[in-house]
Amino acid sequence: MQIIEKINNIIKKNNSLVCVGLDSELSKIPVHLQNEQYPQFTFNKAIINATHNLVCAYKPNTAFYEAQGDKGILELKMTCDYLKQNYPEIVIILDAKRADIGNTNNGYATFAFNYLQADAITLHPYLGQKALQPFLDNTEKGSIVLCRTSNPGSEEFQNLETDGKKIFQLVAEKVINEWNKNNNCLLVLGATYPEELKSIRSLSNKIFFLVPGIGAQGGDLEKTLKAGLNIEKSGLIINSSRGIIFADSTQNFANIAKVETEKLRNEINKYR
Repeated sequence: MQIIEKINNIIKKNNSLVCVGLDSELSKIPVHLQNEQYPQFTFNKAIINATHNLVCAYKPNTAFYEAQGDKGILELKMTCDYLKQNYPEIVIILDAKRADIGNTNNGYATFAFNYLQADAITLHPYLGQKALQPFLDNTEKGSIVLCRTSNPGSEEFQNLETDGKKIFQLVAEKVINEWNKNNNCLLVLGATYPEELKSIRSLSNKIFFLVPGIGAQGGDLEKTLKAGLNIEKSGLIINSSRGIIFADSTQNFANIAKVETEKLRNEINKYR
């Protein structure tokens, strides 16, 4: 199944554009889990079981697992395996922000798509299309290209102009018009910049946006949806990480995560 078909199917099934970011930093998970044999996986499993019918995707950020060495990679693998075995219809986005020469990208793609069995991966565009070809050629998997990111300081390069257009606009045009031949490209567009999001949506009704910046980073949900929804009232995967998974640190953390996820889903659907 191609990635866009899979995304559309789960959005319809769960009536949700919500992606939960599994940024499961070991020091921030509830204290009562930190002495478990596999604390990050135990935490993720509880979050997943509580929220699986409210989301369209989960997005583990590899940094929080790589920081724990081989044990962290094992727990990332266990998390992806658990999703594949129990909730295979839900999209797994590996937030790894990879970019290198083509031969090296073969290794990154094998790790993400074969070993972890992720459905999509975040990528830097800076090395160009040819370097990213190992990802772009995989018609069943998603290549999610950084375009206008939500972090402070992103304008340092992304807002530089050449020939009257900003770099992020040129990236969007390249991805939409040239890189997306297999209909497997998405763009990262931060909720903190709704006007930029609106300008990129005007280039394509079809392409999906992964939207970080809601919650802890202060993105305006209503403005984001009005700017980014496509004609079908879809086209967005709206991520929340800390605002959901760390909403509570007691034994009741998973239930509170469920409450926050449902609240976000309902708020999004109010504007669809």
